[in-house]
Amino acid sequence: MDVRKSSGADRPAGREAARRPGAAQPRATQADRRARTRAALLESAARGLSRYGYGNLRLEQVAQDAGYTRGALYHQFTGKQDLTLAVTEWVLDTWWQEVGVFVERAPDPIAALLTLARGHAVYCRRDIARVAMALRLEFAGQDHPVGRAVEQGYRDLLDRCTALIEAAREAGAIPDDPDGPPAGTLALAYVGAIEGTSIALSGHAPHDAPLVARAAAGALGLTYDPGEHTDPGRTAHRRTTRREAS
Repeated sequence: MDVRKSSGADRPAGREAARRPGAAQPRATQADRRARTRAALLESAARGLSRYGYGNLRLEQVAQDAGYTRGALYHQFTGKQDLTLAVTEWVLDTWWQEVGVFVERAPDPIAALLTLARGHAVYCRRDIARVAMALRLEFAGQDHPVGRAVEQGYRDLLDRCTALIEAAREAGAIPDDPDGPPAGTLALAYVGAIEGTSIALSGHAPHDAPLVARAAAGALGLTYDPGEHTDPGRTAHRRTTRREAS
């Protein structure tokens, strides 16, 4: 094998050949193939967990739906628990890439909270979105690795929302009623409004996103008007007055 550098005259010709239509593409490496297999199995398992739950998940069906054999699945995961733990992490990462990054870019806490609501509604149009809720219900009250992982993800979301609500109260964007609920309790209501409304409006795009945001705004004591805001970082909102609330 000649490891000498090609001459300057040789290099452009090689580059042009790579650009020509029909030119042979570099072969995928073993790591690339493994990553594609893993991603396909994770998405298939996420769909299965959303539909059937952990107890009824069949690994053979997961592999078949992904286009692989059960042996390929076991080459990636040691069993159902290992696969499900990987799915929960993958779903959280996917949610962050599709929703969380826009929440972080929002200009103020209220915009962040309503961006999260709209983004979650859009995310729930995918059939992998109910994994966390399905597993949280299935493992409620049980000391199980999957249940602990899902509960931790839920607590992290609540903590993030609680911090945003506290910041919004400090800024005067949410009424800070001394007799009102603590920020953590308000965060529970807010997350519950988002999750419940997103599920109820499954299949009702594009109306789902503004209606979920409206439900979230109501939980926060705000009046929501979607207007014509297309930028995920921009949200129309105003405080609900005591007269409007009564």
